Amino acid sequence: MLKKQRTICKPVSFSGVGLHTGNSSTMTFRPAPPNSGIRFKRCDLDNCPEILADIDHVIDIARGTTIGQDNVVIHTVEHVLAAVYGLEIDNILVELDNNEPPVGDGSALPYVNILKEAGFEEQDYNKNYFVIEKTIVYSEAKRGVDIVAVPSDTFRITFMVDYRNPALGTQYTALYSLEDEFVSEFAPARTFCFLSEVEHLKDVGLIKGGAVDNAIVILDRKIDESEFDRLKNLFKIPNTTVLGENGILDGKELRFVNEPVRHKALDMIGDLALLGQPIIGNFMAARSGHAANVELVRIMRKEIERQHIRLKYQGEPHGKGVFLDINAIKRILPHRYPFLLIDKILDLVPLERVIGIKNVTANEPFFSGHFPGRPIMPGVLIVEAMAQAGGVLLLNSEMNPETKLAYFTNIDKVKFRKPVLPGDQIRFELEMVRYRKSICKMAGKAFVDGDLVCEAELMAAVVDK
Repeated sequence: MLKKQRTICKPVSFSGVGLHTGNSSTMTFRPAPPNSGIRFKRCDLDNCPEILADIDHVIDIARGTTIGQDNVVIHTVEHVLAAVYGLEIDNILVELDNNEPPVGDGSALPYVNILKEAGFEEQDYNKNYFVIEKTIVYSEAKRGVDIVAVPSDTFRITFMVDYRNPALGTQYTALYSLEDEFVSEFAPARTFCFLSEVEHLKDVGLIKGGAVDNAIVILDRKIDESEFDRLKNLFKIPNTTVLGENGILDGKELRFVNEPVRHKALDMIGDLALLGQPIIGNFMAARSGHAANVELVRIMRKEIERQHIRLKYQGEPHGKGVFLDINAIKRILPHRYPFLLIDKILDLVPLERVIGIKNVTANEPFFSGHFPGRPIMPGVLIVEAMAQAGGVLLLNSEMNPETKLAYFTNIDKVKFRKPVLPGDQIRFELEMVRYRKSICKMAGKAFVDGDLVCEAELMAAVVDK
């Protein structure tokens, strides 16, 4: 799929109050150059700092998505991001004169309308899609949250929620086309909360700008007139507001029968924009919220890093299930015969874990002396091979690994469980325990046919050659 990047044609502005801070702000959308992404600019601060809206800058997900950098914070960006992503805008500058965008009516529709007013301009660069090539899963068993992303020919979302409330119950929605459905079917869906939540949200410093005209309040418990009068006073609710017979404060009519779940899908679209590039894949979510959405984006960012590593060192692997072959390993590690002891890398998650393979053949030079008539792979070489797999994990993160060496500074808690013999295949699994400025600690295990043969803790440092 080759489509051009796009931005907007002219600056447009929108003013109002922020949902959680209650601060008045004016937001101005401006065109941006190709490959610049979605950026927020705090024009009310010295030097007008900018923050790229991506997963690396997410600092809070309490009832919204907040980004920040160097003590500069912008709250509740998900609806703005959803509007930008839903309109397939790749590059845009969002200027603010305060720390939170105006909430509008609680949906993404006000932003969509003003962006459509600005018009769209195609740019002379292709979109850089992230294509989901394999199933990606995120789950939280305690909260019953599940998100599954699977390969697809386009961007799709299927969302399900089940609330123990007669006003909502179980709701389901699906988006099959951003171009055809986003503006009319999802952008108008407004944010919502339960009446039982509002006092807690107020107590923790949120919804200071919340009002009956920018949120749907679901009546999830019965209250009498005296308590309702107290809530009106607490939240500055107009005296004309009533307890709706339809289970919604003030009897507000829903824009869609399943408006709450559509808004949850809208939030997910905004959070997925934090990946920093358009996505081709099908997302199926149950009971997901900002926290789960953000964690899924982190997983996808790791997958993008994996793809970059493969492209940089490997290209297309020569064997099924092989992430890096021997030629790619040679581009990362300085070791050569007879001391290159890793044959292939099956899997690698940058700075998290690596799985490497060593095929132990009868032709290994060390077998002639260790031991004559009873060949056994020296334990020190098993640890060395494990260390080399760890070296791939460590050195691939360097811009120019060919100019670096990984020196192992400490090896601890080494245990040998079984001998390794000619014909065995050793599977090394290492996890990063700690990483700080090119100094790391890894925990490694070695298996033959599923049996543990060796384990150790390794510490290493990256130095110049």
